[in-house]
Amino acid sequence: MSEAAAIPRAAPLRARPVRATTEPAAVRWLLIGAALGFLGLFLVVPLVAVFLQAVQGGLRLYWASITEPAARAAIRLTLWTALIAVPVNTVFGVAAAWAIAKFEFRGKQVLTTLIDLPFSVSPVVSGLVFVLLFGRNGWLGPWLEAHHLRIIFAVPGIVLATLFVTFPFVARELIPLMQAQGTEEEEAARVLGAGGWQIFWRVTLPNIKWGLLYGIILANGRAMGEFGAVSVVSGHIRGHTNTMPLHVEILYNEYNVTAAFAVASLLAMLALVTLALKSVLQWKVARDLAAATAQSSKGPRP
Repeated sequence: MSEAAAIPRAAPLRARPVRATTEPAAVRWLLIGAALGFLGLFLVVPLVAVFLQAVQGGLRLYWASITEPAARAAIRLTLWTALIAVPVNTVFGVAAAWAIAKFEFRGKQVLTTLIDLPFSVSPVVSGLVFVLLFGRNGWLGPWLEAHHLRIIFAVPGIVLATLFVTFPFVARELIPLMQAQGTEEEEAARVLGAGGWQIFWRVTLPNIKWGLLYGIILANGRAMGEFGAVSVVSGHIRGHTNTMPLHVEILYNEYNVTAAFAVASLLAMLALVTLALKSVLQWKVARDLAAATAQSSKGPRP
């Protein structure tokens, strides 16, 4: 036996799995504490302060502040604006996402870029654009005035401004989802003889229902809380063109602090409801995804 063969070989060292979180526990707790402290200081504390300030004068004053005629008109206008803008943007978002994700056509990239336009343009600028178009001295202003149509400083202008700032939300939620799903199921349904509407209602819509609801919730939250664009086109006419955010601004400028915080607390509650619905949908999507992954890992049944 040779001398080299007589020397026993060292056992190979087993490579320990490298984890992504290899920082010491103190570092992890420091990062978690910093994140929680930041959220508490800039989110939780102001939110609690709003509710405390709203009920500082007592529940009777709180109820009177949110039920007086101007406040009721602002709440009603806010709800009506959301009820108009959100369904319109839902239809547009589904149509745009379906076209972009499922078809190839000229101008596809342009359409995708235009959908992102409200994210890059200041809401105040968008409101000024509507004033330039539909105002009394705007491009279409003389024609509208001749036909006794009023858009700026009226409810139609508020709806248009809200439509502009909220229309990307549904489309932006659905486009990546539908692109990830591909077109195989739609093509299979087409081969089996299904029509366009049958494919949409029975194949496409069930696959995107949670993403669609998620986008609707985000659009609704933005519609109710929009301030910049609506402030430019509303005219701040109390009882007629003031939404809830604008009504809060007017009350605060008049040093009616308790009433301002009372109406602001309604907006905060709407935001919390929106956040709760968003969290429920995220949990539902994650659960369905985990169930689908587990089912696919088992393989087809014999």
